Amino acid sequence: MIELLTADTPNGKKISIMLEEIKFDYKVTKINLFKDEQFKTEFRKLSPFSKIPVIIDHDNNKSLFESGAILMYLGEKSGKFYDEKQKTIINQWLMGQMAYVGPMLGQHHQFHHYNPGKSEFGENRYLKIATQIYKDLDERLSVSNFLAGQDYTIADIATFPWIARHDWHDIGLKKFTNLKRWYEEISKREAVQKGYDLLKKGEVIPRP
Repeated sequence: MIELLTADTPNGKKISIMLEEIKFDYKVTKINLFKDEQFKTEFRKLSPFSKIPVIIDHDNNKSLFESGAILMYLGEKSGKFYDEKQKTIINQWLMGQMAYVGPMLGQHHQFHHYNPGKSEFGENRYLKIATQIYKDLDERLSVSNFLAGQDYTIADIATFPWIARHDWHDIGLKKFTNLKRWYEEISKREAVQKGYDLLKKGEVIPRP
């Protein structure tokens, strides 16, 4: 059984979606970021940077932090969405999400969604970068069904929850035909719908 220690964020939803996709038995242990539970000593023993998500694989008493590493582990353990022959390209798109898509959209959230009006420079900078991310993903998806090729992989699972916050971005997902097609296709997956509702509160994937 997998224990998922997490909060209801895009990084947290990556793992619940993956666990639903591979049909592993799991339970969610909520980490309340607003009460600084991520900084508690016991959690930091599992996650040295005080970041969610973390998993504990109780089958072998192994814990992992960092969502990308967790997806790779679960892909290898399940034999799904992380094909051995395609790992090189899957890893590239996964690392692109980890190093670029997530962090930059996260900064856009901070300036544009949470703290508008506090920094014109920050708002303009990250809106520009976020718009470029949409363009980059749209361009890739004009020649590929999914990010790492013709098959749905952990690279898509990692990226999807960030694009699912498109209503925060004010960029206009509908303007990006290929990205919108990809988003809608993934949104129809039953496991994605279940995993997106991480805390089982009836949360629904936003429409484009």
